[in-house]
Amino acid sequence: MGVPHTMSRMGDVLAGFHAAWEFESDSVLIRYQRGLRTPKLLSALGERRIPLAAIGRVTLSAGRRGTVVLRAEPRPGADPLMEAAAGQLKEGCDPYRLVLPAERETLAEYYAEELRERLTRSGPADRFLVDAPEAPLSFKAYDGKASFDGRTVRFRWFWTGASSAKWKAGDQSFPVSELSGVEWRSPEVFEGHLRLLRGEAEPVQADQDPGAVVFGLGYGPVHESLPFAAAVLAAVRGRGASAAVPAPAAPAPRRDPADIAERIRHLGELHVAGLVTDEEFSVKKAELLAEL
Repeated sequence: MGVPHTMSRMGDVLAGFHAAWEFESDSVLIRYQRGLRTPKLLSALGERRIPLAAIGRVTLSAGRRGTVVLRAEPRPGADPLMEAAAGQLKEGCDPYRLVLPAERETLAEYYAEELRERLTRSGPADRFLVDAPEAPLSFKAYDGKASFDGRTVRFRWFWTGASSAKWKAGDQSFPVSELSGVEWRSPEVFEGHLRLLRGEAEPVQADQDPGAVVFGLGYGPVHESLPFAAAVLAAVRGRGASAAVPAPAAPAPRRDPADIAERIRHLGELHVAGLVTDEEFSVKKAELLAEL
């Protein structure tokens, strides 16, 4: 059966459920659909350009309920999003899968063969080849808000969820130059968290680590926390426009006096409960008042 398409023409599109792949001479542009049935991670990604050099192999297999699945498997180390995910994504959230009706299997096989003929490498990549999500990015975890401007990761603790250890340490700022990596544990599993790796720092539980935010039901969802982790990881390894061309530092916004008062009140509760010493209470209170 002949197929009236040729991948040598730029702009050929293969549309499936939740996404459409546009084949270019040196890459595949994946545009993810937006809608109630599209996984939130794919909707959040919007579109991604995958260089052919980032693809290790291409497979076509039978799917569920009369579908076939075309997958372009990325090379290890080529995509910061998949590196941060570390195999934790559910099948339906895999950004490299294109699900098609079974009647389009012949067409899918044609494109699969065209891709295979163009692939030249299958081993690990020595650098990221796929762009990470762009900063600024932020999300709310259970115990704090995480933000990233392309150069610095900041954690601001919530008094309703942060441990006394994090309150004692205070809000945190981590320049990417001081980080060695990122550890993301999906919010869909027990003890999900995002931890910033800092050299030889002694590992502690995420809820006690000022370099980590913990997830919980409804906090730090995959479609917000994973792109964040990928962007930080790419910056740590020196990839991406946000790392190559640092944005000018924005002046720190002044805090809401009501927020400062609430944080001092909570600090006082920790002091009364014996979780904060007199000295720690005085120092932290002074720091908070200085932010007004």
